[in-house]
Amino acid sequence: MRILLTNDDGINAPGLKVLEDIARAFSDDIWVVAPAEEQSGAGHSLTITKPLRLRKHDERRYSVTGTPSDAVIMAVRHLMKDCPPDIILSGVNRGANLADDVTYSGTVSAAMEGAISGFSSIAFSQVYASEGMGDSVPFACAQGWGEKVLRPLLALPASQRRLININFPAMEPDAVKGVKVARQGFHEADRTKVITGTDPRGYDYYWYVLGHSKSTQAGTDLEAIAEGYVSVTPLHFDLTHHSAMATIANAYDGKENQPERLNASLDPLP
Repeated sequence: MRILLTNDDGINAPGLKVLEDIARAFSDDIWVVAPAEEQSGAGHSLTITKPLRLRKHDERRYSVTGTPSDAVIMAVRHLMKDCPPDIILSGVNRGANLADDVTYSGTVSAAMEGAISGFSSIAFSQVYASEGMGDSVPFACAQGWGEKVLRPLLALPASQRRLININFPAMEPDAVKGVKVARQGFHEADRTKVITGTDPRGYDYYWYVLGHSKSTQAGTDLEAIAEGYVSVTPLHFDLTHHSAMATIANAYDGKENQPERLNASLDPLP
């Protein structure tokens, strides 16, 4: 099995080493292609206004001066185009990627890019207990449960574009209750705070803080983590709101045949 590893915390992140240890329980054919620097919060962005640089660190180990999605594209469309991976693993992220934070997450977006490119892809994130932990975030839970949670997924029938998001709770491995498959939850709308500071030249600056969520909606990844489980959430990148299709279509019913009326409604008032 050929496994491609990537992340959004950068090529030197400790979580990437944890993921490599997990992957080596299943294969010796490991490729690493990750951003050169931390790209947390980059989401599913691509670098299209400037060139990318590729650096080879070792055999089958590279960094890219771009986003997590750039790293995956560089891997599967350039470096590994003649020897594609069987699966793509992203992480282990320093911090949670739960609920609607998956839309910001470079870790999840790297896996999503892999799925869009036709590869089964899995994102891994380690929740931590308090803000300001920096590089002291413990990965013991991911280390203890990574192989356990990955093995059943690798045993599933092969499927292109499978996308799975995994989060490890902030606790010692022995305290984890097990694995729970859960739907994506939603954070409180006011969870994001804006901190204001002043730089040495006297100008204000602003910093976003994504606080820990208090939401524990039933059946969600948030609840699973709060209860001490490893959360496993199947995702997909079809953003169509299917249940709203009929309602939106009805709003336009018949109006497509009345262009004069639509144009008239855009005229300024006399």
